[in-house]
Parts: sequence; structure tokens; C-alpha cells
Amino acid sequence: MTGNGASVIKDEFFGDTVDCVRALPTSIFTSFRRGVVVRISFGNRYGGLAHGLDCPCHSPLALNLFDRLNRDISRRSVLSGIAGMFGASALGLASPSFAQAAGKPILLRNARIFDGQASKLIEGKSVLIDGKTIKALPGASETVADAEVIDCAGGTLMPGMIDAHWHALLAGISQVAAMTADVPYVHLVAAQEAERTVLRGFTTVRDVGGPSFALKRAIDEGRLVGPRIYPSGAMISQTSGHGDFRMRTDLPRTPQSNASLAEQAGIAEIADGEAEVLRRVREQLMLGASQIKIMGGGGVASPYDPIDAVQYTEAEMKAAVSAAADWGTYVCIHAYTPAAVQRAVASGVKSIEHGQLADEETAKRIADADAWWSIQPFLADEDANTYALPEQRAQQQTIAEGTARAVELGRKYKINMALGTDILFNPKGTSTQGKQLAKFSRWYENVDVLRLLTSGNAELAGLSGPRNPYPGKLGRIEPGAYADMLIVDGNPLEDISLIANPERTLKLIMKDGRIHKNTLGG
Repeated sequence: MTGNGASVIKDEFFGDTVDCVRALPTSIFTSFRRGVVVRISFGNRYGGLAHGLDCPCHSPLALNLFDRLNRDISRRSVLSGIAGMFGASALGLASPSFAQAAGKPILLRNARIFDGQASKLIEGKSVLIDGKTIKALPGASETVADAEVIDCAGGTLMPGMIDAHWHALLAGISQVAAMTADVPYVHLVAAQEAERTVLRGFTTVRDVGGPSFALKRAIDEGRLVGPRIYPSGAMISQTSGHGDFRMRTDLPRTPQSNASLAEQAGIAEIADGEAEVLRRVREQLMLGASQIKIMGGGGVASPYDPIDAVQYTEAEMKAAVSAAADWGTYVCIHAYTPAAVQRAVASGVKSIEHGQLADEETAKRIADADAWWSIQPFLADEDANTYALPEQRAQQQTIAEGTARAVELGRKYKINMALGTDILFNPKGTSTQGKQLAKFSRWYENVDVLRLLTSGNAELAGLSGPRNPYPGKLGRIEPGAYADMLIVDGNPLEDISLIANPERTLKLIMKDGRIHKNTLGG
């Protein structure tokens, strides 16, 4: 300590003497010099240390960091628990408790194979997994030296399923909790739900709204169990749009207004005009979005935007499409009505999410544009999302009546179809993920449902081009594909309901060559 109360720190790298910086609740000192960041913890006892105007803490980067740490630590004390979980692993001092050490190749034998495409099961083949990918499909009688052999007991081996419309942060939590709880609580609930998602047989999800970047990273690094996530980041919405979750009392918005709670949490971003749309889209791309989600019309979950409302002008939509295209990826859009869908297609949007109110002319335009139609089993039945307001329930019924018509139009015009659930703010409903998608067997053959849930949805995910976080082969059983696969007790090509009861019917679940469930034995 110096006489005036300032702390002097000796830089072990360069021999410099540095005056202490402004004290933080966590007492972290950050020195920026010659591209090297040095952090030194002091402890709370030096909370009154002084600092000079010429010290490194006055750089814009340092001040921004300090402000962020102050806000995060004062408002989100639960982060200390997260740090305890992950801190040692991040420093390389310990491995995550569930990490699977690299071992022998795995040979799955005695299974009939649905490869994600063929209309019949493949007989007389085994599947050899080496690391994270499928190495080969050797004959049933072939042996592989040093491989761990798992007898699949005659079950059906198929690719892990893909949900094309999922909200990893918002599916397993109530809307009240999502909008009122500490943000870290929302993320912790999502981490718990992510593992359950894999155990239901969904090894990949296309996340079309919500701050799933941190969850994705933790899963990809092997710190958490969960599916591959194709993140959109915050949903981009106009004022009064389907992603505007503010209350009436929050209006009017001025340049001095704070961001809404949903914006602060990264769930949605409000953008009006081409310039703001460009900014918000580019922000999500900077954060790591593999595709962009915008809101093009009203919906059920939000109380202030009528379902028939068309949102975003064509110029604003084109701004989003242009910004995404500059990064080699695409825009998907929440839209139900013919007007909203047709405007989106004319603007270059590549994926229509929902679209249950589309008419025949709209379907033709989707087909002519070679766009995708991501449809959900909205049937207003016992598995549907629950809504409190009678107006919302009435809208839900209208959409349910359009689901069958939409699927039939998609089939008639040979539109690129994708299947997803859009389970939202429904903790009890997440367990029905497979059950809900099995309902598409009302309109498709069982094998076509399985194709859509594997190789078909993988093709839609692949539209993200160079922004694809998983550029390997997904949704297929073939050499070089990711080793994401399931062993089903029975034949889902004959009985699609087998995917609806994963606890009973899924005997083995593998993702990235790592076994998450095995009731078959070695």
C-alpha cells in the first residue's frame, strides 16, 4: 500500500508498477497492456481504494466491464453458484462430472436401421461409431477389433430426432416465472430441461427465439447435457408486435427509456424502421445466431397484437433478409395470415413459422419461392399450450382449425415442410414433445413423419450455411454423419406412437458418440 491509500501492484510479466483501480464488489482488477489481460483479486477489505484518472480502469473497455460486473453481481447473486459449478472446469482444474472419456470405438449390432431417408428398414448391418461420428456400417457378421459391442436386441436404430421449432429458454418455464424471476434462474431451468430434451430422443433443436447462446456453449463444451442448438437469439419485433412484451404502462417509449425486461434478458428486441432492424439483426449475428427470427404478424401468446395484424413493412423485412444474407444465412418469420406470409415470401424470407391461416394462393407462393414451411401440431387439444384469456383461447381454436388445411396445402404443392412443437411457457407440456409430433401421422405416412423429424429438419437447419454451428451430416445414419442416434424398442415405421413414450421405448440414446441412456447393457 502507498501512503495515500492507493494499492501498488507489480506486473510479473513486464515489471510495471500499476496504481490500483476502482474497487468492485468482487474486487477484480483488470490491466490492459500490450494485448494481455491480467486480473488480480483483492478481496472486499480494500473496498475504499482510490484510483487515478490515468489508470487503465478509465479505458472505455474497462469501464464497460466494471459496469457489467457491478450490475450482474449485485442483481444476480445466483451467478456465484454457477461459478462454483463451472469455474474449476473453465480453468482446467477439473472435468465436468458427466464427461465421458474418449474410449474404444462402439459397435451397435443386432438392430434394424432407419437411416433417415429410406422407406424400409435396413437389415444385416451394424453401425460403428468412432469418436463423434459414424465410421462405417459393417456387415452383421463382421467383427471390429477393440470395439465395445452393444447388442441392440433387434430394436430399430434411427437418427436422433430434430425439433424444428423449439424455445430452449422458454419451453420449460411458466410465462410468469420467465418475466419475473432472476434471469439466471431462467437459464438454470433451461439447463435442466435441455437434458430432458435429449432423454426424449431430441438430439438437435432449432431454437427460434430466446437467449440460448450460453446454454448452447455449455452443451457444446461438454459442461451440460443437452441437444445441439441452432440459436436465433432475440426475436426481432416491431413496436406492438408479437415480440413486444411490455405493459401498456411502459408506453410511450422515448430515447431515455430503459430497455424492457424481455430485451434485457435477450428474449426479444424491439426495432422500428430499416436502420433499427439492421442494427438488431446484426447484434444477434454478432452474438452467434445461426439464423434470424422476426415477427411478421400477431399471435396467441401476446395480449396486445391481434392475430390478423400484419407486422413489419416489406422494406423492414428486406432489411433483415439483407443483413442475414450478408452473413450467409437466412430469416425465419412468425406469421399466420395470407397477408403476412405473402409479404414475407416477397421479401426473401426463407422459412415460414406456423402459417396455419394460409390459403391456396399463399401456398403456391411459398412453393414458387422454394421457401420452407415450418408447421406445428396446433390442435387445441389436451397437449396444447395453455392460455388464461378467453380471447387467446378463441385464437388458438382458429389456428387449430387451420392446421389440417395447412398440412394438406403443403403436401399438395410439394412445399419443403419441417416439423416442430413450439412448446412455450409450458413446463408440464415439454414431456409431450414426441407425442405431439407423432400426431402428424394423421396426414403423413409414419416413415414420412420420421424423415421430416430427421433428415428433413436437418436440411432446414443447414440453410444457415457458413453460420451452421454443426456443419457435419445430421439426421442420417451413414458414414461421416454425427453419431446422434436412438435404439427404439419396436418399429416406429409401423407404430409411430413409440416416439411418444421415450422413457419406455428408447433403450439407447447417443449424441456425439456419447451414450446418455442405455438400458440394453454392454
